[in-house]
Amino acid sequence: MSANHLSRALEWVRRLSVLLILLALCLLFAALSNRFVTPANLLTVALQTSIVALVGIGLTFTLVGGGIDLSVGSVVALTGALSAGLAVRTGLGTYPAILAALAVGSALGAVSGLLVVRGNIPPFVATLAMLAIARGLALVYTQGRPIAGLDDAFKFWGTGTLGPIPMPVVVLAVVAASAHFLLTRTRLGLHIYAVGGNEETARLAGIRTRWVKLTVYVVSGFIASVTGVIMTARLWSAQPNIGTGMELDAITAAVLGGTSLFGGVGGIGGTIVGAFIIGVLSNGLNLVGVPSYNQQVIKGLVFIVAVLLDFFLKRRR
Repeated sequence: MSANHLSRALEWVRRLSVLLILLALCLLFAALSNRFVTPANLLTVALQTSIVALVGIGLTFTLVGGGIDLSVGSVVALTGALSAGLAVRTGLGTYPAILAALAVGSALGAVSGLLVVRGNIPPFVATLAMLAIARGLALVYTQGRPIAGLDDAFKFWGTGTLGPIPMPVVVLAVVAASAHFLLTRTRLGLHIYAVGGNEETARLAGIRTRWVKLTVYVVSGFIASVTGVIMTARLWSAQPNIGTGMELDAITAAVLGGTSLFGGVGGIGGTIVGAFIIGVLSNGLNLVGVPSYNQQVIKGLVFIVAVLLDFFLKRRR
C-alpha cells in the first residue's frame, strides 16, 4: 500500500472511530442514567452542542488555514454584551443591534488577522492578546453586570423554535451548511486548504496567502459573534463572563473531528461530530453526578488524546 493510500485509510479509520466513540458514549450514559434518553434531555444536549459546534466551525477555518484563534470565547462575550446593550440601552432596535454586533465580531477577527499577516505575530500570541482585550472590553462595557430587558424578537433567537426545532439548532444547520459549501465548493476553500497545507508552496502557486489568512480570522470572528447573540438570547440577558474556556471545547471538538492543528486538513462535518462528543460527555457526566472540577480534568484528558492522535496522523501523512 502506498503512503498516500495509507494516509487516506487512516483518515477513514479516524472518521469512523469518532462516530463509534459518540455512539459508545450515548450507550454508556443511557445505561448509567435513565434520564439520558428522554426528549427533554436530548433537546438539552442539542442546544448545548449547538454553541460549541458554532464556535468550532469558526475555529475549523483558522485551523485548516494553518492558524488558531484563542479569542473566540471573549468575542462571544463582547458581541453578546454589545448586541444587548445597543438594543436595550440605546433603543437601536433588535436587528440593527444584532447586525452591529456581527460587524464588531468580524472586525475583531480582522484585527487578529492583521496582527498575524502584517505584524508577523504568531497566531497563538495575537489571538491570546485579543482574548484579553475583548474580555476586558466586555467587562468595561457592562461594568461587570448583566444587561437585561431584551424584547421577544431578540429572545426568539435563543429560545424560539422553527416547527419543533430550536432556533440555535436551526442557526447551526444554516452556518454549517454554508461553511461546508465555502470550504469544499469554492476557490476560497481550496486556497484555505492550500495555505494551511504549505503556505510557501501556495504563495508560489499564485495564491494571495495573506488575504486568505486574514479571511479565516474574519470568518472566525463573525461566527463567534453569531454565537454571542445566540447565547445572550438564550440567557435573556448579556453576561460579561460567558464564553470563558469555550475555546478549549471548540478546539477539542475540531481536533476530535479530524481537523489538524498543523493545518491543511479538516472539515465541518467532523467538527460537528466532535462537538456532539463534547456535549454528550458533559451532559452524561452531569447526569451521573460527576463534580464540575472533575469534568474539567476529563475534558483536558480528552483534548490530550485528540492532540496525540493528530500528531500520529501528521507523522503518517
